[in-house]
Amino acid sequence: MELKELEKLKELKKLEILEKLKELRKLKELKTYVWYDRCFFTSRMVVSSLTSERSDNFYNFRKIVKITMLSKNKVKYVRSLEMKKFRKADNVFVAEGHKLVGDLLDVFSCTYLAATAEWLALHASWLQQQSGVEINEVTDDELKRLSFQETPQQVLAVFKQPTYDVDVNEVAKRELCLVLDDVQNPGNLGTIVRLADWFGIEHIFCSRGCADIYNPKTVQATMGGIARVQTHYVDLPAMLSALDKTIPVYGTFLDGENLYQKKLEHRGLIVMGNEGKGVSKAVEAFVSERLYIPNYPPGRTTSESLNVAIATAIVCAEFRRMV
Repeated sequence: MELKELEKLKELKKLEILEKLKELRKLKELKTYVWYDRCFFTSRMVVSSLTSERSDNFYNFRKIVKITMLSKNKVKYVRSLEMKKFRKADNVFVAEGHKLVGDLLDVFSCTYLAATAEWLALHASWLQQQSGVEINEVTDDELKRLSFQETPQQVLAVFKQPTYDVDVNEVAKRELCLVLDDVQNPGNLGTIVRLADWFGIEHIFCSRGCADIYNPKTVQATMGGIARVQTHYVDLPAMLSALDKTIPVYGTFLDGENLYQKKLEHRGLIVMGNEGKGVSKAVEAFVSERLYIPNYPPGRTTSESLNVAIATAIVCAEFRRMV
């Protein structure tokens, strides 16, 4: 495509440009996008954005922005990341949807991204800043082949799993942290991360029997909370045995003290147990403050227990209300 043709195209409105891209896509002529003077264009050759200084030389480029077609091998690779062993092998995880992916793009390192033409056009400034990220433009049908969701939303991305280094004694001395003892449902874990984000809790310590935070279902359930809440997998009894004795360790039990009558601190650990078995005996031994969430009215026959995510929300809300 010659420069004068690009000059004509750049005068078109964004929607008209998108329609042109779709037309070229159907004709299978779309190979790469070019970001030029605040608009996307297409070419058969690998090209890039111009330098900030205007130049008559269209080939005076600063960065290559290459967007390729989706391959069968890439579909197979992304779908394999539903399994923990494959996520662990490459140390990556999958996130989907414009809101979630948007929250993570500035936090985690992105290695692969598949998106519709509309999403790519709206995020052109981000695309310009990327290097080493494989990008596929996909149709809605192609996105469905990649997605773990029933109704995919414009974009799917693969990110590198972060590495955190934290001292539980240091953080628990000054702020609240959550401790999860074998919470096995991915949806529950993701919801708890979302709750922690809402209540300003930045660290969650999980037993090795907990669900994987990077399971696609867990990641989606965090609703972006995974970008701001650090999750650490540890040997809970070993961690708690080495904990400073002045740090309070709270836990919920049927024989605990009424949550709404208990004086609560703004720091320490809050232990939440397994969906069916509650807090294990090995972890319970380290709980210094036993709490109980009362049902209403007292003495009324009711459900045996609360869902662990709901119970976590109630407990966190009361801690924040008290302080």
